[in-house]
Amino acid sequence: MKNNSKKFTKKIISGKFKGKILNLPSKTTTRSSKTIVLESFFNTLQFDIVGANFVEVFSGSGSIGLEALSRGAEKIFFMEKDRDALKTLKSNISQTDPSACRVFGGDSFSNINAVVSELKKFNEEAYFYIDPPFSIREGMEDIYDKTMNLIASLPSEVVNIIIVEHMTGLELEETLGSYTKKKSKKFGNTTLTYFINE
Repeated sequence: MKNNSKKFTKKIISGKFKGKILNLPSKTTTRSSKTIVLESFFNTLQFDIVGANFVEVFSGSGSIGLEALSRGAEKIFFMEKDRDALKTLKSNISQTDPSACRVFGGDSFSNINAVVSELKKFNEEAYFYIDPPFSIREGMEDIYDKTMNLIASLPSEVVNIIIVEHMTGLELEETLGSYTKKKSKKFGNTTLTYFINE
């Protein structure tokens, strides 16, 4: 049996911060995205995120957003509620380029409005990566309903693409607000689903 005090880490895969070691928060509070999921996602986007804004909702360690930053994204918005995860996230950011990162502590469903307002203010759009806790976790039974409502409420002028990382077996609606499901890709018990505004 593994010692719970053991620190879990992962490395930034590619880009200017390649090889930087990121600490991961406790597995009881957050769930880290698999490396295979990250690689597929960034292979799909290729160079599209260079110079772009990137929003990581339910950030955890920030591994997705920091990978985007490493690969050329210009500004990253992080949102994380859990106090321990937030501490880890800030520590990970300090190893990269803190000036390019904005961190919102507290509830993601509340903070999304602040991010949207900032994007609107500068007439910009962003890639939204949304990785909610699995709904099988205690107290998270309605997390997917709330997440789908959040997606539907996002104003299309600030959205480039929305990517949802979710449990395989959960079928997301074909349309959420003004967004349409473009494709889904499965990785074992994890699936990435892409939504676009057509």
